[in-house]
Amino acid sequence: MEVVRAKSEHITEVANLFNQYRMFYKQESNLNGAIDFITERINNKDSVIFLVKEENQSMGFTQLYPSFSSVSMKKLWILNDLYVTETARQKGVAQLLLNAAKKFAIESKAKALDLQTAIDNKSAQALYEKNGYQVDKEFLSYSLNLENLK
Repeated sequence: MEVVRAKSEHITEVANLFNQYRMFYKQESNLNGAIDFITERINNKDSVIFLVKEENQSMGFTQLYPSFSSVSMKKLWILNDLYVTETARQKGVAQLLLNAAKKFAIESKAKALDLQTAIDNKSAQALYEKNGYQVDKEFLSYSLNLENLK
């Protein structure tokens, strides 16, 4: 298995995984939308995407978005997406992706690598905790859904 940073030549592979990731979270399949979304992220350098491949087969990906901590005046990375195909689970793919994200965040001199996961995603929570991620006990997360405002 190898981890590569996704470039324009990986758009279709990443978009296929991204579409599966969205379906995992109960969204309808939309491969064309996924291709458009991933193309924009890569071409505009809006995010950093790592892809795990083995013998030309894509096994998983993670996508990091930049953010900043005003108080510390340092960069943060938000690990927004992490997905491993069903057939590749329990083979160390997620661990490779977390390692790549951590290495990248350290090399970019980031203060932290933040993430959120579903409350019922116990396997992901166990993996993150095993890797030193901690539940934030200082701050609550809020979100204003702008799609529902009129």
